[in-house]
Amino acid sequence: MGQAVVSTQSTGGEGIVRGREYPWGVVEIENEAHCDFVKLREMLIRTNMEDLREVTHKRHYEMYRRGKLKQMGIADDGAHGPVSLQETYEQKRAEHLKDLKTIENEMRSSYLQKVSRKDAEVKKKLNEMQVKYDGLRKAANEERDKLEEEKKKVKSPGSSQCQVAIERGGSW
Repeated sequence: MGQAVVSTQSTGGEGIVRGREYPWGVVEIENEAHCDFVKLREMLIRTNMEDLREVTHKRHYEMYRRGKLKQMGIADDGAHGPVSLQETYEQKRAEHLKDLKTIENEMRSSYLQKVSRKDAEVKKKLNEMQVKYDGLRKAANEERDKLEEEKKKVKSPGSSQCQVAIERGGSW
């Protein structure tokens, strides 16, 4: 069965039509009454589709896969069988999660050490303040007791201002 195929030179006038213009008119490529291009295209695609899939998988996908593995730092020379991109991804993810866990543990221990140091400093300051407070309270109580005694002496009958002044070591 003979086939006629027309290649395009330009598009038609009014509407966009792929075809070739001749003195007697325009031959449209997509019109089966003018050309067998549509039939030829369908036949070629139908018969060669499986080959196209194989070539796409073997060449293009494998090149893409190897490139991605190479970016991830894994060499796939094909000697040990193909390396699955999914398995490689999961392996790298597991390694990354392990590294993150290690970093997290280090940060946690560092944080706990800093907290315990701060806690020790706070407790030390608190003890110092407590000792200082106790000393001041003791001094204030002693002073109050002295003042109470002097008050009693001043208020007691038979004591005079002169006697209180002399007891203090002063003069009247």
